[in-house]
Amino acid sequence: MPLRVYDKVFENVLVRMDAERAHHLTYDALRAGGPALRRIAPPETDPVELMGLRFPNRLGLAPGFDKTAQVWDRMGAFGFGHVEIGTVTALAQPGNPTPRLFRLPEDRAIVNRMGFNNDGAEAVARRLAKRRDRRGSRESVVLGVNIGKSKVVPDDDQTAVEADYETSASLLAPYADYLVVNVSSPNTPGLRNLQAVEKLAPLLAHVRRSADAATDRTGRDRVPLLVKIAPDLADEDVSAVADMALDLGLAGIIATNTTISRDGLRSDHAKVEACGAGGLSGAPLRERSTEVVRLLRERVGDRLTLIGVGGIGTPQDARERLAAGADLVQVYSGLIYGGPSWPRQVLKGL
Repeated sequence: MPLRVYDKVFENVLVRMDAERAHHLTYDALRAGGPALRRIAPPETDPVELMGLRFPNRLGLAPGFDKTAQVWDRMGAFGFGHVEIGTVTALAQPGNPTPRLFRLPEDRAIVNRMGFNNDGAEAVARRLAKRRDRRGSRESVVLGVNIGKSKVVPDDDQTAVEADYETSASLLAPYADYLVVNVSSPNTPGLRNLQAVEKLAPLLAHVRRSADAATDRTGRDRVPLLVKIAPDLADEDVSAVADMALDLGLAGIIATNTTISRDGLRSDHAKVEACGAGGLSGAPLRERSTEVVRLLRERVGDRLTLIGVGGIGTPQDARERLAAGADLVQVYSGLIYGGPSWPRQVLKGL
């Protein structure tokens, strides 16, 4: 669908529909249209080798779109070189009460407090196992698996937290091209407390051991492990995470998740207040996310892969993030506002 046509559909139809309902309608359409989508040739792009993986291009789809691992392998038709599913938790959970997803069109932004609604690691692992043969023959779409803490697990019980992440890592590492530990969503109580290095370092070390044990059992190569951080960290905490990632031998860092800040929004204050709590994504995140990527690159040099995400809405935004030091970029809100032809427009701009 051409961008200008999609803009009219968005302004006159989608924006009047509940945001989560619109998401489910799109998701169901992708599930139903899978065979046709697989016949669409991905765009011609320049592949890049990172973390021992071959990415068809530098553009990826961020987690949140495919929480149940049912359409990720169809997204190459739209131009995505990698797709990150999840966030997946050890336990299946419904997420937070609805409504929990809101648009701020004046800011080209989204507010969500989904709360890691997903089918649980065991169900997602079964689903991925059924597609393992297909994955072996495909040229496109690198699969990232993003794992987070189950809501019922208290963040102040380190042993329980590590066991919870261990369950997800053990079940999902055998099917992931890369694995991401998410400790930065604002929508699971206490989760961001795990970003403190004294908690994060032992957690990541435990996930590393769990993932290695799982892949050893299945005869797979070691799965690259990354951590995803929030834009709301102070600069010194960003540097501390970077140093820790180097010490632990992580493959990379993803910067950044959504923000709890509401500074500088154009939307009417009452409308923003009506959205309530949750993580803000989209254009308002661009400046800080770019800054965090730049800080990380200055700290780690070329020793880690950096994935830049947050506020990328134009090809220029993507180029800016790569220039700041990102090796790959991910989008989500930009896709919502840009429509199905938008990823190819970004790729052309790159």
